[in-house]
Amino acid sequence: MATVLDRDTAFENIPSIKAKTLRINLNPDIYGTFAEIGAGQETARHFFRSGGASGTIAKAMSAYDKDFSDAIYGVEADGRYVTQPRLKKMISHEMQLMEERISREKHPNKLFFAFANTVATIDFAKKYKGHGWLGIRYQLDSKQKEFDEIVLHIRFKQNEARLQQETLGILGVNLIYGAFYKYNKPKKLLKYLYDHIDNDTVEIDMVNFSGPNFNDVDNRLMSLQLIRNDMTDAIMFGADRNNLLPATVLYKKNILALRGSFRPVTKVNMDMFKKSYEIFIREATVEEKNTIVIFEITMSNLTASGELDEQDFIDRAELLCSLGHTVLISKFQEYYKLVEYFNNYTKAKIGLTMGVSNLVEVFDEKYYRHLSGGILEAFGKLFFKDLKVYLYPMKNPETGQIMTSNNMKVHPRMKELYKFFKYNGKVMDIIDYDPDVLNVFSRDVLKKISNGETGWEELLPDGTAKIIKDKHLFTRKMEEEKEEA
Repeated sequence: MATVLDRDTAFENIPSIKAKTLRINLNPDIYGTFAEIGAGQETARHFFRSGGASGTIAKAMSAYDKDFSDAIYGVEADGRYVTQPRLKKMISHEMQLMEERISREKHPNKLFFAFANTVATIDFAKKYKGHGWLGIRYQLDSKQKEFDEIVLHIRFKQNEARLQQETLGILGVNLIYGAFYKYNKPKKLLKYLYDHIDNDTVEIDMVNFSGPNFNDVDNRLMSLQLIRNDMTDAIMFGADRNNLLPATVLYKKNILALRGSFRPVTKVNMDMFKKSYEIFIREATVEEKNTIVIFEITMSNLTASGELDEQDFIDRAELLCSLGHTVLISKFQEYYKLVEYFNNYTKAKIGLTMGVSNLVEVFDEKYYRHLSGGILEAFGKLFFKDLKVYLYPMKNPETGQIMTSNNMKVHPRMKELYKFFKYNGKVMDIIDYDPDVLNVFSRDVLKKISNGETGWEELLPDGTAKIIKDKHLFTRKMEEEKEEA
């Protein structure tokens, strides 16, 4: 029987899709339903083709007509069908039917599952490539009362509906196979989702694991794997520590983004956020109820030491979540790429909060040499339509001078370009800043924490020091090194 081997040592021995479906079909205990809407019964088809499906498939269905679908799963408040709530309703409904219709007395060892997907493939005009939700609710022990669940969101990149359907079917098989046979290695499970699929055919931009067998899984860390594995360019999670779909969160929203290391969050970070937010929501086109604030960290910042320290990432994430913030992790080292990403989901107002040193770097030509249009091409994307930079001042460590948009130094070749954007209202100084926090830097606070010094607590927002101490943030690696010594 086919088995999954570690792809690091035996990539060529990845089991075929037929081998995966056959292994599941030949397992006498795995039994469940398939509900697929939007691209045909592509996943179920693989199980039917491989043989022995009668021992695995209790039911396979596609409620394509909207009235039929609403009659079965209920009506969504927003009237949409390709959404996470719709997927959840499908899974819940099908699993409930499994429990009601399959006798436990007759089948005491059956491992129930409900697999579902709801997708929209590429449109006829090929302007919208489509996306979808996939999920499985299942049990690994027949006596297990609480079910495990894996839910993910995908974006199609192919230009033919037929190819998208094929990709969806393979992805569904990989998800079901991984759920039953790789549940104890969730990081590898994510990698195996791309078995027999090219990375450039589909993007996975959100995943959430839940249930008793995933109690120790931090979904933020799983989300980070999506970027590490080149499955997506950005991931997002909320204050509740659950992963979010960026497209849903950012859709038609006014966005204020603050980039930083947040290692840890300091008083200057909070002053930058609060003061820029006060300005942002006073903009004529901005409604506060339709505004979201994003704390963004780049992968280049997370790997500044040479390699990704997952514990360091979790510490930063934990602190930001504890403070109630929405966090975006991205591959976008250049600001224009971040803005371009936001523009995929909203045409509303976008604001970037940054310090003087960051803006000076934005006007450094070396970051745009790879573009055929150079810095002008980048700036055409960066200052697109309603974008504005809210500039936080910097205190010159040598002279003590307060640096603002009026006296910051850019390269002589960039002076006129800088003036053009400044005097066209694209750069706005934050003038009511707190002068007492200008000398606060995250790296200095982190050094104090790591060295076991005191006095760093007063450099952080209220309550932050307690969170760091209670949860031992930014100190675990130091403690481990001491134990080893």
